[in-house]
Amino acid sequence: MRRGIFVFMIMPVVAGAVACGSMSSADGDQEAAVYTITKVNGEIDWDNIPALSIDKVLWTEDYGIRARGQLCYDDENLYVHMSASEKDIRAEYTEPLSPVHEDSCLEFFFMLPGSDDYFNFEINPNGCLCLQFGPEKTDRIDIVRRDGAEYFDIRSDRTADGWEIFYRIPLKFIQLFYPDYHFGGEISANMYKCGDKTENKHYLSWTQIDLDKPNFHCPEFFGKMRFD
Repeated sequence: MRRGIFVFMIMPVVAGAVACGSMSSADGDQEAAVYTITKVNGEIDWDNIPALSIDKVLWTEDYGIRARGQLCYDDENLYVHMSASEKDIRAEYTEPLSPVHEDSCLEFFFMLPGSDDYFNFEINPNGCLCLQFGPEKTDRIDIVRRDGAEYFDIRSDRTADGWEIFYRIPLKFIQLFYPDYHFGGEISANMYKCGDKTENKHYLSWTQIDLDKPNFHCPEFFGKMRFD
């Protein structure tokens, strides 16, 4: 089983992977889940970037929590903005690779064409990141960068009805795993909202997940995201 920690510019250290991101199911059309990633030049005007709804309520009753996601890109970075409408926010973890899915959490999983492995970015309201790579929930590599908050430019803010996060995924980061990759074509992906230990435990996703038990690590239910 391939498990461990990948430290940027440091020798990889073998260790048990943190089991991050548990999760979701409700009505929706998996076939229709397609999102276009907008190309930008210069400063990003998020008001003009299309949003997708993270509104498939899964495995629990509906507590009225909702989330949305937006993505855009340029030649160097993929930019991510996610926001949640949530009253009872839990934000306990601050250290990288913490089980942030237990807090109020927003997550972005994506897989490149022709690959069996996917990245999972999981972030809580403190901007605490759990980042992993691999083919399934129990076979993942933990990824740590000492300057991760700066490298991914993570910013978390409270809003009138909840919280939001902004971050970037540098193309150079993806090329550490896929040296020939450039933004274009399409990727398989899903976006999630969860909170395993929040006052109202909840799981939501962008695309429908037809599983009996909470699990976000299911690329067979990913939707499509296309670079324009």
